[in-house]
Amino acid sequence: MAAGTSRILRYVLFAFFGLMILYFISSSSIPKPEMPGGSNFERWKSKKDKSNASVGKSPAGPPSSGEKDLAAESGSSKLTGKLETSSGLSTGAKMNATFVSLTRNSDLWDIADSIRNVEDRFNRNYHYDWVFLNDQPFDETFKKVTTAMVSGTARYGLIGKEHWSFPDFIDQDKAKAVREDMAERKIIYGDSISYRHMCRFESGFFFRQPLMNEYEWYWRVEPSIKLFCDIGFDPFVFMAENKKKYSFVISLFEYAETIPTIWDSTKKFMKLHPEHIPEGNAVDWLSDDGGESYNHCHFWSNFEIGNLNWLRSKAYLEFFEVLDQDGGFFYERWGDAPVHSIAAGLLLKKEEIHFFDDIGYWHVPFTHCPTSEQKRLENKCHCNPKDNFDWKGYSCTTKWFEKNELKYPEGWEDQKD
Repeated sequence: MAAGTSRILRYVLFAFFGLMILYFISSSSIPKPEMPGGSNFERWKSKKDKSNASVGKSPAGPPSSGEKDLAAESGSSKLTGKLETSSGLSTGAKMNATFVSLTRNSDLWDIADSIRNVEDRFNRNYHYDWVFLNDQPFDETFKKVTTAMVSGTARYGLIGKEHWSFPDFIDQDKAKAVREDMAERKIIYGDSISYRHMCRFESGFFFRQPLMNEYEWYWRVEPSIKLFCDIGFDPFVFMAENKKKYSFVISLFEYAETIPTIWDSTKKFMKLHPEHIPEGNAVDWLSDDGGESYNHCHFWSNFEIGNLNWLRSKAYLEFFEVLDQDGGFFYERWGDAPVHSIAAGLLLKKEEIHFFDDIGYWHVPFTHCPTSEQKRLENKCHCNPKDNFDWKGYSCTTKWFEKNELKYPEGWEDQKD
């Protein structure tokens, strides 16, 4: 009897210690990494009625207490200090920067593809904010999906009618006649009203939106873009440390039929405001005859990383005002790419503009693939170097290297037409 009781007691003790060991093992397991405050989706559910996760025009001035709380929870770009990447490496302090996308509800899955590219190749280690802008209210599905996908704070702004409409000084009949003529001549987007509003907005108003007023740097991202390479550095920090104000990855010639008088307006600006034209600018990249005419080279602005304070400067605002008053956004079909490019070429010094060769990029129909094989391998690029547009005949990047006396990357001649 005593022996049986002893055996039972041993079984109970073994079972007790076994359960204790299982408990300690399970409680010491490493949890799945998560941003403070829960997942982005959970924050969207709990915060969706607050101003930075709702649709509507964002108020001017500093963020509300609700905005500050959410920004602090999700690693807003306004935070400072060291960041730890998924590999445990310190990336240094973040800049006051954001991604910005002008997009519509119907673009959801196209912008989702872009977000996935940017997050996987870069932002998963940095958690920068993402500002989405629309001339119509974003719906709940758009907000739910995009908030869940970005690793920083997703913010939504409604564009005011004054920034997305015909200004009072535009002759509507003249503008309509231009659209009809361009449609007959089959000029791309020639008959589109919304495209003209978009180009004018990107040229003169995106950086004046209340949400954008809180940032110093921006990275423009459009729907359906691709990033081909890992970005193992912070482009915002690079821009700041190297005193850069504007950057690009693709440059090319603009359709001459869309901008026949843009250089006339540019020369008017130069005559009115010579104080804004610095020595050592890049006008020789824009013009082949000392500024008399425009050679149509421009930076492709669907990708750009830049300094918002430069766009808010008196020089840029007065440049935009001269162009806007001349009506070329509606009487012709001026794009924001030549507007940004001419402004950068005239108002900035050459060394303040940067070509990001490291960032492999695609926007239909052109590809920038780093020319150097070593760079492609180091950054795990999956682009075909044969598709690289940089050194083709319709690209202006060769001219950029020539005018700035830059060293051509190894192998560039093999990729020429």
